Amino acid sequence: MAALIGFVGLCLLVGAAGGALTADAVRQWYPSLIAPPLTPPPWVFAPVWTLLYIMIGVSAWLVWLRPGSYPALRLWGWQLAANAVWPAAFFGMRNPMLGLPVIGLMLLLTGVTIRAFHPRSLPAALLLLPYLAWSLFATYLNAGFWWLNRS
Repeated sequence: MAALIGFVGLCLLVGAAGGALTADAVRQWYPSLIAPPLTPPPWVFAPVWTLLYIMIGVSAWLVWLRPGSYPALRLWGWQLAANAVWPAAFFGMRNPMLGLPVIGLMLLLTGVTIRAFHPRSLPAALLLLPYLAWSLFATYLNAGFWWLNRS
């Protein structure tokens, strides 16, 4: 049980740290941007990411329960690190263009992590699919914000 709390707690900490570091930009800069179509209202992001972080943590815990899981968990750690860098690039530096390669790396690492988790735990791999889907949507939004606010 302690490991489960640790994995989920780490994921929630990544989200909370990103939120704390980017709060001013989210309140002041982000609303001033031209938003791409389908951009959700700002209040949607916190509950969605909270749920996703819980699922990401549970996923890692399920794999951790299996012997020989270190290589897969190392990939999981790298994707979580990329996830932590993205808000700093997009919001913290107020730079959607810089956010694009970061979120691209996050997508790649998430896909590789899902592939590594699959043989160890199908439920763990499946728990990461909503995160991958939301991250693809976030990539569309990131690209849209960059495109519509280039000047």
